[in-house]
Amino acid sequence: MQFDDDARLDPSQVEDARASGPSPRGGPGGMPGGCMLPIGRRGGCGGCLILIVAAVGMLLFGVVPSPFPGEEDGQQGGGRMPSPPPTSAPSPTGNLAARCRTGADADQSEDCRIVGTVNSIQSYWRQAFAEQGRTYTPARTVLFSQAVDTACGMADSAVGPFYCPADRKVYLDLSFFNTLQRDFGAEGGPFAQAYVVAHEYGHHVQNLLGTMNRVGSDNRPGAGSPSVRLELQADCYAGVWAHNAVKTGFYEAPFTQADIDQALSAAAAVGDDSIQRRSQGRVTPDAFTHGTSEQRTRWFGIGYDTGDPTRCDTFTGRI
Repeated sequence: MQFDDDARLDPSQVEDARASGPSPRGGPGGMPGGCMLPIGRRGGCGGCLILIVAAVGMLLFGVVPSPFPGEEDGQQGGGRMPSPPPTSAPSPTGNLAARCRTGADADQSEDCRIVGTVNSIQSYWRQAFAEQGRTYTPARTVLFSQAVDTACGMADSAVGPFYCPADRKVYLDLSFFNTLQRDFGAEGGPFAQAYVVAHEYGHHVQNLLGTMNRVGSDNRPGAGSPSVRLELQADCYAGVWAHNAVKTGFYEAPFTQADIDQALSAAAAVGDDSIQRRSQGRVTPDAFTHGTSEQRTRWFGIGYDTGDPTRCDTFTGRI
């Protein structure tokens, strides 16, 4: 995964809230639209973020299973293991506009890599919408640390990456990527990060297309539930972007099989069945909210192999 050194980045698409911390809004104002991890509470990720955080707190003590590191931490208590060394040079928080200007910067800094990834994802969807006579409305990514206040309520890092439809923003604590490797056994790497970001923007696409509204408040868990179908479609949309990413002009070459393997490893690690086995020693399909490891990797693959978002219909027939 190598950026084009001369590609111009647009850091205005990413907000850095890590230094400022959360400020209260006076309560939740919307419903979160989907996390990377399945949360082992009734309704998955469909409830208010405040309730999600409460469920995650239970999960951290091993009470409830959870499927996406980042949508929940998935840690079973007893303290954290040391984080693995960073895969790229650490960068100070803040001042993204000064630090993230070109693709060369994205190759050297994790912060700037997120900026470049967001830029590419939104460039693709802007073009895809235009080809269908639609207008794509950009969504910002908010980088936070420990906790963040959103239009969907307060959330802490245990929730993992998520999209809030109420303010149309993607929220991401970069420490999640260490959790993905350490606690869920994913391979990790730059493209695993890109997959996570692309998955969350898949939820933004669903919001713009009205898919979320059609699903509505039906956030019941289960192997064939609307929640699972929504998450698998976001995985498919992530694969569609990956197929078309080099055409956006931000990467110097198409992704390699090694890159794709990083994404598949991340998707498999956060399947409902995989997380349930790890957290509770058994699989409970009635509690599924995100799909199995096989489903998540398969639907990412469908998107990547075809590059066609119309092939991402997870709401018709078997999944």
